Amino acid sequence: MNQFRDFLHLLNHAFRNLLPIILVVGIFQFVIIRQVPDEWLPMAVGLLVVVLGVALFLQGLELGIFPIGKNLSNEFARKGSLPLLMIFGFCLGFAAVVAEPALIAVASQAEIISEGRISALTLRLLVAVSVGLVVALGVVRILLGHSLHWYMIIGYIVVVIVTFFAPEEIVGLAYDSGGVTTNIVTVPLIAALGIGLAVSVRGRNPLIHGFGLVGLAVMVPMISVQIYGIIVYSFGEAREVVEGIAEAVDPEVTEVVQEVAGSVLLGMLRDLMIMFRDVLPIIAVVLVFQYLVIRKHIAHLHKVMGGFLLVIVGLYAFVVGLKMGLFPIGQSMAEQLIGLDRWIFVYLFAFAIGFATTMAEPALIAIGQKAEEAAKGRLNGNTIRILVALGVAVGITVGVHRIIAGDSIHYYIMAGYAVVILLTFLSPKYIVALAYDLGGVTTSEVTVPLVTALGIGLATHIEGRNVMIDGFGLIAFASIFPIISVMLYAIAVELLNRWRGTEP
Repeated sequence: MNQFRDFLHLLNHAFRNLLPIILVVGIFQFVIIRQVPDEWLPMAVGLLVVVLGVALFLQGLELGIFPIGKNLSNEFARKGSLPLLMIFGFCLGFAAVVAEPALIAVASQAEIISEGRISALTLRLLVAVSVGLVVALGVVRILLGHSLHWYMIIGYIVVVIVTFFAPEEIVGLAYDSGGVTTNIVTVPLIAALGIGLAVSVRGRNPLIHGFGLVGLAVMVPMISVQIYGIIVYSFGEAREVVEGIAEAVDPEVTEVVQEVAGSVLLGMLRDLMIMFRDVLPIIAVVLVFQYLVIRKHIAHLHKVMGGFLLVIVGLYAFVVGLKMGLFPIGQSMAEQLIGLDRWIFVYLFAFAIGFATTMAEPALIAIGQKAEEAAKGRLNGNTIRILVALGVAVGITVGVHRIIAGDSIHYYIMAGYAVVILLTFLSPKYIVALAYDLGGVTTSEVTVPLVTALGIGLATHIEGRNVMIDGFGLIAFASIFPIISVMLYAIAVELLNRWRGTEP
């Protein structure tokens, strides 16, 4: 009965989180565009399915993923074996990314854009290995008690330098590939590993040391993919690629559920199996380390299994809801606003939809709750989400301006991360790791499809823009600016406390 009450609470919470998207779409559709959208009823049903999916997903996290992540962290900390922890961190990071559908899509796009110079499989393996290595490195950082400051400062200095030399065809996709490594399942699991370790090791602070793994997992693929791009563009040769460009980059979704043998139910079952396949590498890593390395049974196994099942079913309902509701809304409104031929409305829509979609991100909701718990009253989960949403809104607006103006992405990205590096020096230590993690959380299942649809729609309809070069990269802007907004907030609070003489 308590679990049912908790689920109803999560359902109500998920609906309130989706309200900003409904308000934004309603205001733009009826006040500015002044049209009732075609197929409005399926869109409305799709939004309700999204709410149900988010609630099931969050319930599954609490029952399955968070407990198993913390339990493994505690057991490894008790064993005190650094090699074992590093191997587990690598396997978890690699498994979380290698089967990620968004990464598979980005890799396919990269192969087409580079005219075959880049191999989609090589790129996927490169990103997965990068994330695996960086999670292993992040585990060592937590155990040694190092501050995240220097890891991120040195890392992003390398990012800026590499971006200066990288070919323009690869920059946007490299940043997108960094963004898609952090999805709705992997973010909570990696965060649970970090927080669990920080709690288990004496002298570690969950807020300062427990966060940061997600931020590192976003940064390193940006470096490795751009270096790979520099090498293949310098020495590789173009070749014919079989896949069509339109097929690879078109975000339009034709069918919510494709029939199998004439049956919609069989189609849904197949899609659920595909979802299970995507999560299977993570489950396999957890089971291998639990039973073959730690050699202990999982406590409350039925709850953990039920939690993983809820995560998969919730994620499936979430994706179906996106296809029915959010995808068509984003595409149709982008086209209608461009048709008005008044760019101010495009800027306003970019800002508003960036804010609204981020407020609805399930991974951000989960991390915001964990940050509030770790901070013990120092931070408020809702305040964090609003700051991140404002950062994403500003970032997407700046990214949209870049496409409209036709500017090179190089200088925007380099300037953005130069500001991030400066703020990392100035920010209080307790916020740095969380700020970088929050930058990664924003590029998840709600924001990415709508942002991608907007970027490609603009690049397609504005004369002189190249869809392959200008249509991608908005995800990078959605990652940079939340880091800036959260750090600026922490600096402002610290200065205010000093002025009042109430600094803790």
